[in-house]
Amino acid sequence: MDYYGKRLATCSSDRTIKVFSVTGDQHAHLADLTGHDGPVWQVAWAHPKFGSLLASCSYDRRVIIWKEERENAWVQLQQFSEHESSVNSIAWAPYEYGAVLACASSDGSVSVLTHKPDGTWERVKIPGAHPVGCTAVSWAPANVPGAIAGTLGPNQGSNPRLASSGCDNTVKIWENVNGAWKLMTYPALSKHTDWVRDVAWAPNLGLPKSTIASGGQDGKVVIWTEQKAGEWVGAELNDFKVPVWRVSWSLTGNILAVSDANGNVTLWKEALDGQWAQVTTVQ
Repeated sequence: MDYYGKRLATCSSDRTIKVFSVTGDQHAHLADLTGHDGPVWQVAWAHPKFGSLLASCSYDRRVIIWKEERENAWVQLQQFSEHESSVNSIAWAPYEYGAVLACASSDGSVSVLTHKPDGTWERVKIPGAHPVGCTAVSWAPANVPGAIAGTLGPNQGSNPRLASSGCDNTVKIWENVNGAWKLMTYPALSKHTDWVRDVAWAPNLGLPKSTIASGGQDGKVVIWTEQKAGEWVGAELNDFKVPVWRVSWSLTGNILAVSDANGNVTLWKEALDGQWAQVTTVQ
């Protein structure tokens, strides 16, 4: 869904991206975007302050930035070929940092693409982020935990942070310090016994701590919380007994959606005692 919840972008192994309008329970097909040469794994809308932009990543090793030049007429604004293998995941940074896109690839690296004021894109790579392959990437909120609104930006002491997951069974945290990406987790966060398929940093409006969810091929979902700067503790939310494909937070960060290989999507919420419980199954 886009920022306003009015449009939906979907992607498919048929190599296409489709855009729909959504009103209540009604939807209408608006556009087809073609240009990838392999399955398209993920699409992501940029914040509307940067215009109508959509990013996509594919098995064809490419990332494409699409721009809606006029209503329902999309063009390829930029194409990136930074990776040597499938690009599995993309995520736009909080808008406070500008138009910045992180990309995770099976070549083991994470690339960070930053739109500069002169219209060019700066390309920075974190090589060997997960040497066996990187599956997903997620940005930390720009505001500090407990803030009422996302007012902290990069010029106010908030360094951009990223979480990445990989085929080495770990989750890693990266921080941009003086323009360079540095690993902030020693050792890497390890509670999974198989590939970590997805990682998601929770929004933290009003929440007192940084929280990350990870889902694995081992069927487990782990909730990681930062006890103090750089120290993370993981607690198992549930063992689904089948691979977990995706984890996704609600906008307020208090409900986690989990999709698994049984075809289920379940919603989970943390109780006052810190225990997580399933609240519903999405039909």
